[in-house]
Amino acid sequence: MKKNTIRNRPSWDEYFMKLAWLVSERSTCVRHHIGAVVVRDKRILTTGYNGAATGTQDCISLGCLRNALNIPSGQRHEICRAIHAEQNAVIQGGYHGINIKDSTLYCTHSPCILCAKMTVNAGIKRVVANIEYPDNTFEELFSGTGIEFSTLQLGSFSIDRLL
Repeated sequence: MKKNTIRNRPSWDEYFMKLAWLVSERSTCVRHHIGAVVVRDKRILTTGYNGAATGTQDCISLGCLRNALNIPSGQRHEICRAIHAEQNAVIQGGYHGINIKDSTLYCTHSPCILCAKMTVNAGIKRVVANIEYPDNTFEELFSGTGIEFSTLQLGSFSIDRLL
């Protein structure tokens, strides 16, 4: 996307990605702070961050189960207290009755294969990530289902400037 140079105004993609980073600040994961924003027609529909299920204790309180068991990043997703940011964003749509079909998902990191499958079934049509994980198994799924995927570099952006 072309950046609008007036007052260093961010493009829409940059704007929503920066919001995803701001959302990530709510994360209760001690390993990764990940945020997601679901958008359609330049309007925010839902947000999500990685953290424990509502009403349960999180890793800040109890410590990281994955660290305790020496589980590497990207493996054994089921052994974790957290719900992924993308999952939370999709769940929020269902919980609040918000249709997220034909939307764009902005996420600080590329999705795991489980989140990619959820993205497909939610009807999301475009995914934009800032950081790509080494595991790119989602790309074949997205390619086969017509979901557009791209990465967006934010240059010298720092979340600390917003806080």
